[in-house]
Amino acid sequence: LKIFFAQILELNESIAVVRNVMHFTLVHNTGIAFGLFKDCGIVFVIIPLILTGLLIYNVYYYRHSEHLNRTYVLAFSLILGGAIGNLIDRIFLGHVVDFIDFRIWPVFNIADSAITIGAAIILLKCIPSSSK
Repeated sequence: LKIFFAQILELNESIAVVRNVMHFTLVHNTGIAFGLFKDCGIVFVIIPLILTGLLIYNVYYYRHSEHLNRTYVLAFSLILGGAIGNLIDRIFLGHVVDFIDFRIWPVFNIADSAITIGAAIILLKCIPSSSK
């Protein structure tokens, strides 16, 4: 989808899907998810590479652990897939292509959503259940 929107929209051009609610807006993001910490350069190539390596190592190391169930694997896969998708953009384009615009939140992409959903799943799994 990133390529599709990069081909049909000019930078900062917007197409309304539902006016003032949901738009497709082409943005080149040099920061992290949702446009935070813009223009920090190579830092956002090095850090995701290190974190991706650590994530792969942890999944490999704990693959037979009772604590690494399917929910964690799903969450880690979402985070890893999103991180790799954005990392590919950073390496080859020097920025991440964002295009989903709800007008009340910075423009983002599907990879950002995958990372956020994966992190939320892990957070929810870490919150102790009050029922016994």
